[in-house]
Amino acid sequence: MTIGFDEIQVDKTLKGTIVTLRIKEKLYKKDYQTFVPMIESQIQNSCPIRLMVELHDFEGWTAGALWEDTKFTAKHYKDIDRLAVVGESRWPKGVTVFSKPFTAADVRYFDMQEIDSARKWIRGG
Repeated sequence: MTIGFDEIQVDKTLKGTIVTLRIKEKLYKKDYQTFVPMIESQIQNSCPIRLMVELHDFEGWTAGALWEDTKFTAKHYKDIDRLAVVGESRWPKGVTVFSKPFTAADVRYFDMQEIDSARKWIRGG
């Protein structure tokens, strides 16, 4: 069963725009083709943005999705000022640490049970 991209939510706050992505299981190239234009629209309207990515039962990326992720990160190096990654296992934490040199964003990983802390942090608290 393929799920991938599940939902996108956009919140306007006094500190800027927060985009939340909910991902289930595995990410595919088609998922990026769906949500990247939505994120880029928010970047055009309110740059920089804050991005929160919730990974539920996450199994990773396909090769095509990983390439799309690399292109997005390079293109928007300075367009995201905070990035919160919320996951259920250790390996997304490692990916979060690995990604820090490739973005100007303040990047933090939170375990799923810390989701309230992630929401507070992404909002600026």
